[in-house]
Amino acid sequence: MAVTYLGRETGVPVNLVSRLMLVDPSFLTTRSKLLDKNNLLRHKSSANDVRIGRMLLTAKTRNHFATLEPRQAALDELAFDESGVDRSSEFIANAATVRLRLERARAGIQKIKRTTVRNRAR
Repeated sequence: MAVTYLGRETGVPVNLVSRLMLVDPSFLTTRSKLLDKNNLLRHKSSANDVRIGRMLLTAKTRNHFATLEPRQAALDELAFDESGVDRSSEFIANAATVRLRLERARAGIQKIKRTTVRNRAR
């Protein structure tokens, strides 16, 4: 989906998509070549630097996503209607906030443990 949101006409650099997906660029390149063979994704070189590959969605893929959109809306309504969350993006933002708070709490606990161990060694 990173390709859909970030690169309408010019495409998206492979390394940017790999960072967003938290995968190695070589993994993304090999997988995207399979999509390229099925005419779902297109590769082209950047106009500024030939070494940088860019990925674009084909018309076939955009049309397929358009048919999936009503299904996704129905699933969002079913999943988030009962929880009181209006939109899935709001839910994701709240989950990300909780994750950040948990990471900060873990970091604080680890810092306390290190200080305790150092004090006991003295």
